[in-house]
Amino acid sequence: MKNIIENRTRTFDWADPMIGAKSAMKMSGYDYLKSIADGDLPMPPIMSLMGVDNCDVDEGYMRFEFNAEEYHYNTIGGVHGGVFSTLLDSCISCAVHTTLPQGVGFSTIDLKVNFIRPITIETGLVICEGNAIHTGRKTAVGEGRLLDASGKLLATASVTCLILS
Repeated sequence: MKNIIENRTRTFDWADPMIGAKSAMKMSGYDYLKSIADGDLPMPPIMSLMGVDNCDVDEGYMRFEFNAEEYHYNTIGGVHGGVFSTLLDSCISCAVHTTLPQGVGFSTIDLKVNFIRPITIETGLVICEGNAIHTGRKTAVGEGRLLDASGKLLATASVTCLILS
């Protein structure tokens, strides 16, 4: 079996994550994420690792794009559920972050994902959308979805975040 395995290689670049982390504490969540979307601050390394692109941000809203690659695959030839979860958690929690003032952070404390359709390379462009539904003093709730380019629903999720004042 070892003779028929063809290994593939992937390389990627990322910026120092502390550049963004330090900037995040000096800006509102919206201003921070807008700076990332505009290219004034680097994307977090997880976004580079995942291959996320074309971010769009508004207050209470986050959108970005993703294209599946072989390195996202699980053992049965589709994108791993952890990739779905990471995309949705990132997008929804960023939507929540846009509602937070300067110096206030957050951490996901609950994530619920509904897997509706598989994602493969043939799926093409995947659109990730997240919305903040409620931001309170101690917790925030958001929801999101993954869509293909034609608008077909691939997955939905809800996230609860702990507000860190």
